Amino acid sequence: MDNPAYQEEFRDEMLNGKITLMSPRPAVNHSRVIGNIFYAFMKYLSGKTCEPFADGTDVYLTEKDRVIPDVMIICKREIIKRDGVHGVPDLIVEVLSHGTEKKDRGYKKDLYERCGVQEYWIVDTVNQSVEVYLLKDKKFVLDEIYQVFPDYVELSEKEREEYKSEVPVSLYEDFSIPLEDIFRNLF
Repeated sequence: MDNPAYQEEFRDEMLNGKITLMSPRPAVNHSRVIGNIFYAFMKYLSGKTCEPFADGTDVYLTEKDRVIPDVMIICKREIIKRDGVHGVPDLIVEVLSHGTEKKDRGYKKDLYERCGVQEYWIVDTVNQSVEVYLLKDKKFVLDEIYQVFPDYVELSEKEREEYKSEVPVSLYEDFSIPLEDIFRNLF
C-alpha cells in the first residue's frame, strides 16, 4: 500500500566521521525492552536531578561522533540542548539488533569508554541478558552479566543462591531493575 503522504524517516549516526544509516524500524522485542527500561528509569528518576531519554535523541560526543543511544541517563542538565545532548551521558543502554551488535560491542563501546560514560549496558533480547560495564580508571570493566534463565534450565542450589535477578544502576545506591521487568512481554 503506497501512501505518498507517508515517507520513511531514515535516522543516522556519525561514527568516526562516517555517516551510518540506522535500522528504520526496530523489531517488537527491541522496542518493548527499550520501553521497559525507559519506564523504569523514568519512574525512579521522577523528581531527581538525572533525566532519562529514550531512542531518538542525538548525542554529540566528539566532532566525528554523533550517536542515538536506545536509552540513556543524563545528570548534567547543562549538556541538554534543543537539538540533542552535547556531552557525555552518565549511563547508556544499547539494545542489540541484528545489524548493530558489532558496532555496539566494538566501536561504540570503545567510544563510550574514551568519552567517559560511567556505565554502559548491552542488552540482548534473544538471550534475555544485560551486560553491565562500569568505568574504572578510564577503562570499562565488565561488572556483571545478568540473565533470565528459561524455565527448563535447572540451577543448582549454589547457582540459585548466586543468581542475581535485578540489574543495579550504579548512579544510585537504592536503584535496581528486576530482569523480569526489563524482558516483560517478549515473544
